[in-house]
Amino acid sequence: MKKSSLETLHREHQPDAIEKRLNRRHKPQTISDAVLGGIDGCVTTFAIVAGAVGAGFSASVALIMGFANLFADGFSMAVSNYEAIKAQREVREQARRMEEEHIDRVPDGELEEIRQVFYRKGFSGEILEAIVTTISRDRQLWVETMLIEEHGLQTVELQPARSAAVTFTAFLIAGAIPLLPLLFSSLGIQRQFMLSTALAAAVFFSIGMLKSLVFAKPVLRAGFSTLLTGGAAASLAYLTGYLLRYVFGIE
Repeated sequence: MKKSSLETLHREHQPDAIEKRLNRRHKPQTISDAVLGGIDGCVTTFAIVAGAVGAGFSASVALIMGFANLFADGFSMAVSNYEAIKAQREVREQARRMEEEHIDRVPDGELEEIRQVFYRKGFSGEILEAIVTTISRDRQLWVETMLIEEHGLQTVELQPARSAAVTFTAFLIAGAIPLLPLLFSSLGIQRQFMLSTALAAAVFFSIGMLKSLVFAKPVLRAGFSTLLTGGAAASLAYLTGYLLRYVFGIE
């Protein structure tokens, strides 16, 4: 997210621009789903490559294991993300039904909740009562206010299927990249591993840069942070494979 100029900020905060922005329907962000799928996909497949090389397996074995895990783990992660976000949506809907029931059965108690919520924000006297009256006139606004203030739930409509699809796609794309050098058997296992390492590092760094552009963070710091995270996981996989190779006497 680029830092806006002062002129742009003034233009974006004119009354008509503010009204247009507030009337816009908020869509759920999928950047976190893409980052989650991309990092995990690259870690999963490159860890298999590193572990296989460390254990002394051939490139074909690493390739088969890598692609098998690419689709199986990608699907598993997508389903897990789908169920997690679906559960969040169900929690929100359950809280909504409960608030609607409370408004019907104990309206005075719900009015007192609104009153105390805005009293804690610094309002009092006639202004506080005007706020309570205004909010309670609109049933939907009343319920949404309680969902945010009492339950701490977001109002953006969650889309489990979309999040799952983004996670799965990012997992497949990022996870397939470290496997590409293994397709060229003429290179030799050591050169294949070096190329796979370079490609995995590029993927990790690129994902970090993507996060920095979206969340306005320093590019190099975000890139190297993600690179170190992925590199640590891959190093652990290589070391594990290398040690187990001698434990089980694999030649």
